[in-house]
Amino acid sequence: MKLEARLVVLVLLLNTLSMNSATAQSTPFPVRVGVVLDMDNYVGKMGLNCITMALSDFYTRNGHYRTRLVLNKRDSERDVVGAAAAALDLLKNVEVQAVIGPLSSMQANFMINLGNKSQVPIITFSATSPSLLSIRSPYFVRAALSDSSQVKAIAAIVQAFGWREVVPIYVDNEFGQGIIPYLADALEQVNVRIPYRSTIPSSATDDEIVAELYKLMTMQTRVFIVHMRTTLGSRLFTKAKLLGMMSEDYVWIITDGMTNELASIDRSVMEEDMQGVIGVKPHIPKSEELYNFRVKYRKELHQQNPANHDPDLNIFGLWAYDSAVALAMAVEKARIRNATFLKKANGSTTSTDLEGFGVSGVGTDLIQALSSITFRGLAGDFKLVDGQLQSPPYQIVNVIGARPRVVGYWTKDNGIVRELNFAKSTRNMYSTNKSNIGFIMWPGDGKVPPKGWVIPINGKKLKIGVPVRDGFSEFMHVTWNSNNSTNVEGYCKEVFDMVIEALPYGVQYEYVPFARSDHTKAGSYNELVCAVSQGKFDAAVGDVTIVANRTKYVDFTLPYTESGVSMVVAIKNDKSKNAWVFLRPLTWKLWLTSFSSFVFMGFLIWILERRINEDFRGPLWHQVGTIFWFAFSTIAFAHKERVISNLSRFLLILWFLVVLILTQSYTASLTSMLTVQELRPAITDVNELIRNKENVGYHNGSFILGLLKSMNFDESRLVAYNFPEEMDELFRKGSANGGIAAAFDEIPYMKLFQAKYCSKYAMVGPTYKTAGFGFVFPIGSPLVPDISRAILNVTEGKKMMEIEKKWFGNDTKCADSSNISSSGSLGLESFWGLFMIVGIAGALAFVIYVIRFLYENWHVVRRSDADATLGSKSLELFQRFNSKDLTFHAFNNSKRRENQNGCGCDCVRRVMHQPSRRTHQATMAHQVLKRKRTT
Repeated sequence: MKLEARLVVLVLLLNTLSMNSATAQSTPFPVRVGVVLDMDNYVGKMGLNCITMALSDFYTRNGHYRTRLVLNKRDSERDVVGAAAAALDLLKNVEVQAVIGPLSSMQANFMINLGNKSQVPIITFSATSPSLLSIRSPYFVRAALSDSSQVKAIAAIVQAFGWREVVPIYVDNEFGQGIIPYLADALEQVNVRIPYRSTIPSSATDDEIVAELYKLMTMQTRVFIVHMRTTLGSRLFTKAKLLGMMSEDYVWIITDGMTNELASIDRSVMEEDMQGVIGVKPHIPKSEELYNFRVKYRKELHQQNPANHDPDLNIFGLWAYDSAVALAMAVEKARIRNATFLKKANGSTTSTDLEGFGVSGVGTDLIQALSSITFRGLAGDFKLVDGQLQSPPYQIVNVIGARPRVVGYWTKDNGIVRELNFAKSTRNMYSTNKSNIGFIMWPGDGKVPPKGWVIPINGKKLKIGVPVRDGFSEFMHVTWNSNNSTNVEGYCKEVFDMVIEALPYGVQYEYVPFARSDHTKAGSYNELVCAVSQGKFDAAVGDVTIVANRTKYVDFTLPYTESGVSMVVAIKNDKSKNAWVFLRPLTWKLWLTSFSSFVFMGFLIWILERRINEDFRGPLWHQVGTIFWFAFSTIAFAHKERVISNLSRFLLILWFLVVLILTQSYTASLTSMLTVQELRPAITDVNELIRNKENVGYHNGSFILGLLKSMNFDESRLVAYNFPEEMDELFRKGSANGGIAAAFDEIPYMKLFQAKYCSKYAMVGPTYKTAGFGFVFPIGSPLVPDISRAILNVTEGKKMMEIEKKWFGNDTKCADSSNISSSGSLGLESFWGLFMIVGIAGALAFVIYVIRFLYENWHVVRRSDADATLGSKSLELFQRFNSKDLTFHAFNNSKRRENQNGCGCDCVRRVMHQPSRRTHQATMAHQVLKRKRTT
């Protein structure tokens, strides 16, 4: 019995030990995690609720996990120092293995350094400033999107609507300043300037906000990008509405710093002060899990406080949820068990001593596990690259009523799209077409996109610099009155006035001469352009040529004049007559081809007429003379020989047409040489000027001097002039006497010069391309595209012709070099078609004649007797060709006798209708020929 009792006690003891061991193995290991948030802020409250619910949901689904996160909450009290003190307390006294928080980028800066020192991961779901990455801590994780991820979406919107300048308005702290370098780079890539950066202190009063808005009203830019939180942003839009800055001229773009929290803005502010605002926000894909969590979140809030009126769940809450899930997965993956801190030697016991905490023993393993975690979260795909989430597609929203409405999307691969379609998303199809954006209601209930800038009423007038010139006053002329006021006149000034009138809005401006105090010009055209680039003038109007080198410093509008540089030379009378000038109208190739064609045509007609026409028979030299005589007599249509064959008649019809065209062309060309040739330019080749070292003139102060140097002209041979009269005087002196042999200038000047001296000078040689005259503006000026479009409309109208007629008169068009220089010789290329037609017709007629001749004498070809050799057959065929065609001659003699007997036309008609008699005559002739052949 005692033995049995001992055995029972032993069994009971073993069972107890095994149960204790099983209980110990099933108990999860707690892992302490700190949470540092602003507990009185709605984002902080929402984040804490989402973290708590995330852990509850996660461990409900994964009850077998051996680790459990234990939250240690601290309130940062909306203060940087408070957040640092809370983090220090958690690291030193609680020895947490990770910290979730803080909310703001300002608070995160110091906490990241603490985490790096203690090797404890700092995980934030709401600190979005890109500048935080500059700390380069491996223990900092941003489970959110960086503000820099949205700048390309904003730049795409600006590019789509063609705005050239924007002004960023941002809060003056770590959060606001962090995005600006990235935004500036993105805008620069699409050629958009930032003329001014508006900063507003985070603690700004209403008066400070109004003062800054007044400053913006005095500027011409009307596109503003607002980057701040909703607490400050709602006040900004309220004041902007009061100042009239929510009208049709303005464009307001808000970043996701405000767009993500629009639900927290007072409804009245949304409906009254922010209508027409557009913004961007990350796209959150819809899912059943997200829908269920939203419902659960509302129920949780209602259970906590039925009277709670906090805003609905936004993306920060979803990021907080995903952050907690990712941390729980990482802790389990790193197999953290009883984690402790490694204490430093001589550690202090003060709770706030920066040197008093140790180093986490599992921090390295935990951060590595966290960096490799990927899953499908409530906010989308959770995957960390370089310690932060990657950019998803962005929604483009428009505030209409009390809620923002999605009008489009932006993706990094496809740019702006109307709808997201990941299945058909293709790379290399990036687009910023505004047609991909839906209807947008702009501020002031505008239906048309604002142009993005205005000339403010209370702003200064544009200072338009005008050159002061000595000559060619038709283009621009400045005079001073007795009271030192100025009068500006000229072609360029009137064109600019007309262009400004054509703009769809008013522009205030005044002309300011580019002159010294003594009313003389202050510099060259290049110096005037530099004055515009330096801000001394808002624009420049005058005969300023668009040159590539100048576009490095300023922007030009489209040209409003004809472009190009031409050479002008004097006209000389060429009265010397060449004794052989009659040969010059035709080139030697055409002369040779014409001679050969005449000989060919005479020989061909002789072949066709030889057997049937007495005029083409006779002794050998007589026949040779007949060939040449008949051929060349057709030049004057003076030939007396009749042609009988229809083939000959057909050929002569075509030949007479060729002769007529040749003779008329020759006559016209020779006449031109003997008359127009009397006026011709003295020089037609630029190389001749360089070779002969002639003096060349150029317009003083223009870019022509550099052009001539680039053409290898000797600088000592270049002579400057200011007036058309001075140019004429230099031409009359001549190059040998200190004058010039030619002058180079732009076509508008040369046309004006020719209008005065039309009979003395001519434009010759090649035209060197330039872009023409244009109006000058600073680089990036928003006026340039509007004025360029207005120039196109103006130059196509009748008013432009009226201005040209007013300043240049009606005689600006003189005979050009093609009319003045000697006429060129006519070449074969102008007539080869005619010769080809005649050649084909002649060859065809010859082939027909040969076929008919062989057909008539086919019995000769088919002879097969012993004497019928190829030579004998050829000789007999030649003899038959050389003999008369008796059949044709008999018929022809009969007709001639009838005509001699006076039967006239009626007799001929009767003969033609007596086939039996005609046949009898032919038969008799054939019998005579047959008897002769037999003999």
